[in-house]
Amino acid sequence: MKKQPSISQSDLALQRHLTLSRRNFLRGMGVTMALPMFESSITGALRAATAPMAKGAAPLATTASGAPLRMAFVYIPNGVHQENWWPTGEGSAFQLGKTMEPLAPLKSSLQVLGGLDHQNAKAGNDGAGDHARANATFLTGARARKTDSADIHVGVSVDQVAAQRVGHVTRFSSLELSCDSVRKSGRCDSGYSCAYQYNLSWRSPSVPMAPEPNPRLVFERLFGSGTGAERQKNFQQRQATQKSLLDFVMEDTKALQRDLGHHDRAKLDEYLTGVREIEQRIQRAEGFGELPDPKSDTPVGIPANYGDHMDIMFDLLAMSFETDSTRVATLLLAGDGSNRNFNQIGIAEGHHYCSHHRNDKDLVDKIGRIDRYYMDHFAKFLKRLDAKKDIDGQSILHNSMIVYGGGNSDGNRHTHDNLPVILAGAGGGTLNAGRYAQLGGKPMSNLFLSMTDRMGVSGVERIGDSSGRVTAV
Repeated sequence: MKKQPSISQSDLALQRHLTLSRRNFLRGMGVTMALPMFESSITGALRAATAPMAKGAAPLATTASGAPLRMAFVYIPNGVHQENWWPTGEGSAFQLGKTMEPLAPLKSSLQVLGGLDHQNAKAGNDGAGDHARANATFLTGARARKTDSADIHVGVSVDQVAAQRVGHVTRFSSLELSCDSVRKSGRCDSGYSCAYQYNLSWRSPSVPMAPEPNPRLVFERLFGSGTGAERQKNFQQRQATQKSLLDFVMEDTKALQRDLGHHDRAKLDEYLTGVREIEQRIQRAEGFGELPDPKSDTPVGIPANYGDHMDIMFDLLAMSFETDSTRVATLLLAGDGSNRNFNQIGIAEGHHYCSHHRNDKDLVDKIGRIDRYYMDHFAKFLKRLDAKKDIDGQSILHNSMIVYGGGNSDGNRHTHDNLPVILAGAGGGTLNAGRYAQLGGKPMSNLFLSMTDRMGVSGVERIGDSSGRVTAV
């Protein structure tokens, strides 16, 4: 792939103007509700968005058609059951393994990538602590300093490398989500700070981007306006009147519907139905109680069922892409070393305990079932993205790059070679989706460089331990 040329300040200003000048909000009584992009209102912007290409500069985080290009990273803990994970065959003639069977309808939209390694997650002279290193290294490619004090240090993660360059074209430069606890300090794994294990995104080598685990707070961030205190007040007003967020934007919705064509009206109706459905699921989880305190380490309102929690966070992530609220996101399903049980699928033992199975048949079987459980929910997310049409007629999945995987390969042995990695989406048509490829022992950071290229980010020559680019993807 050719290196993207740099973009002038005038081109950057044009792109920001195109993004912010669209009528993509509904407003009412303290609510600012983001909307999906509509074909009937974006045609001119698409033509303008491709104009910088004629001058030799590729638009940031944009496909060749002018539609948004998104990237997301989803983390699974504790490695995978190797036999069930890897496909058979090669190239486009591959057959999905047992773990990936839920992805069968989307086989042509993904790549299973083998042979990607994270050397900096290995022990080296640092001794024990593979779970902390796996988490910290996954998106940075860097070695975490072994400390449980304030002098944490690892590297800038790939999502923030992109967000710091393309984040200005959306409402939020990036979105960090989690289905786990949030811990910013303390000792967690063999002398490593908890910050390494409970954060996936790093703004600088010493500053993690704390993820949000509470669906209500994410929902209010996406659809509320003003400061945190103002969003709290607006939520309390809706709570007192027992009204939906949609009730507060009803008049603006009616006015917008009159301006839209038939297909866009249908798209708006589908979107509003989806917003209300998510709102109702959040209300059920929290009993429509107080808006959680954003300063709390254990906020209330998180669904008791782990699968429900994952589904809501996946749906909020999908909605942030659909509304072009951000083009860069991370979702930590659980920190590496998580010992969560899976009673909902009949597994009372903790995940970490099962991962050290020592070839015990019962525990090996349970690891395979846990891997499949995670995959079921990821597949549901991808299917939602695939069903949503973007402004260029392609699906949002087509115009995305979604990495799913973890920093441990085999949890039983704590290996960090041949990591379990799926790259879903077509990157707007720039990725060779629909294949299984063994890349032969390359740093995973090489994949990240290739992804930043496609986001239109120039001047990034190294991420972590990268040694080049994965040109084959």
